[in-house]
Parts: sequence; structure tokens; C-alpha cells
Amino acid sequence: MADNDITEQKVDEKAVQATDTQNVKVAKRRKKAKRSVPSGQVHIMASFNNTIITFTDTKGNVLTSSSAGANGFRGSKKGTAYASQVAAENAGQLAKTQYGLTKADVFVKGIGLGRDSAIRSLGNLDIQVESITDVTGVPHGGVRPRKARRV
Repeated sequence: MADNDITEQKVDEKAVQATDTQNVKVAKRRKKAKRSVPSGQVHIMASFNNTIITFTDTKGNVLTSSSAGANGFRGSKKGTAYASQVAAENAGQLAKTQYGLTKADVFVKGIGLGRDSAIRSLGNLDIQVESITDVTGVPHGGVRPRKARRV
């Protein structure tokens, strides 16, 4: 009889544990407040192989970004001017709808074909370009020259 009571207790404890795990409420996450960023920065990295466009706020925190490869272009097509235009339009559209971006300072890095077309497409989105700065890295000093050729 005592053994029977112990097994009933174990069964009851297991039932209580099962109902407790079902009744546990999951803490709800707060929704992020929609930030309004009227003016920001656009960073365009244009290489021969791809173009990456990043929209940031004035401090440099990333809002949206896009690239030619992310928009379905593959291989050598990623380095074209049209691919960078499409990438800039997609990233700009997101920045405009989600954050209300209307003015931007543009920072261009690299020597790819997408430099000009990406900036031009910002004008098509009614994003006012306040300044354009070229921040392409320039080597000073460079690598060690080859040894002199002896004939």
C-alpha cells in the first residue's frame, strides 16, 4: 500500500511539472521603435567585380545595404554600371520607406564602373545628394621595387 502511494506521488509530480512547462509564459519582445533618419550617408564601394551600397545614419550605423550580387547579378555582370544602379535603387528605396531618408552625403570608394550610375540613381529616388567625397585608398610608399636587372 505504501509503495502504491509513492508511485502515485511520482505520477502527480510529473503531471504538475508537465502543466507548469505548458503554462510558462514566454517574455514578449518589444518592437523596435521606428527611427526617423532624415539625413544620412551613402557609402559606395565600387570594385571591378562588384558594387556594394550601404546607407548609414550620420554616425555611421548601418540602416540598409545592398550589392549587385544580392540583386541577382552573377559573374562579370556584377561589375557593370546597370547592376550598381539596381543595387542603389533597392537600398535607397528601403532607406526611404523604412527610415524616411531624404538627404545624404555620398562617400565613393574604388575604381569600378558603378561609381557614377549609383550616384545618379539616388537622384531618381528623390534623395538629395549634399556632397560627394572620394575616399579611395591611395598608396603612399607602396611595395618594395624589383631588384635592378643585370645584363
